[in-house]
Amino acid sequence: MTTLPVVPPPADLLAALGLLTGVPLLLTGEDEQRELGRRLAGLMPPGSLMFLEGELGAGKTTLAQGLAVGLGFAGLVSSPTYALMQEYPTPQGTLLHADAYRTRHVQELYEMDLERLISEARLSLIEWGEAFYDDFPAAILLRLSHVDRQPDTRQLLRIR
Repeated sequence: MTTLPVVPPPADLLAALGLLTGVPLLLTGEDEQRELGRRLAGLMPPGSLMFLEGELGAGKTTLAQGLAVGLGFAGLVSSPTYALMQEYPTPQGTLLHADAYRTRHVQELYEMDLERLISEARLSLIEWGEAFYDDFPAAILLRLSHVDRQPDTRQLLRIR
């Protein structure tokens, strides 16, 4: 396994969306989550990788749905928890959506040709990808979490 170069989007463009490192952004409802994803997709350079963290139901797949729409995909985007990896063809290139939650060893996804898939994708998303952070140090890391007593609100925090 090698460290792949991943080009992060310009920080000023992320800041325009309210995605400042370490500054929480509140999103009310799934529509706001999808819209942020849609807008974010247009800022991500080809070949980008993004890690998504968050407990179950925090909105990782909802954000992924918005990213897919932003790349022009009109089909159904679902959680890759059981498939481990799903590829969505978009007019701008493939959206790779992986989930490392059920893997026992990092090597499992690498054996599924993760490096090649990331290198060929327009945008790659990895949920529960903590074991891959060191391999892709330039990748964006977003954490979604529930907000107490606000069931429709999620907090999005850009970690890096």
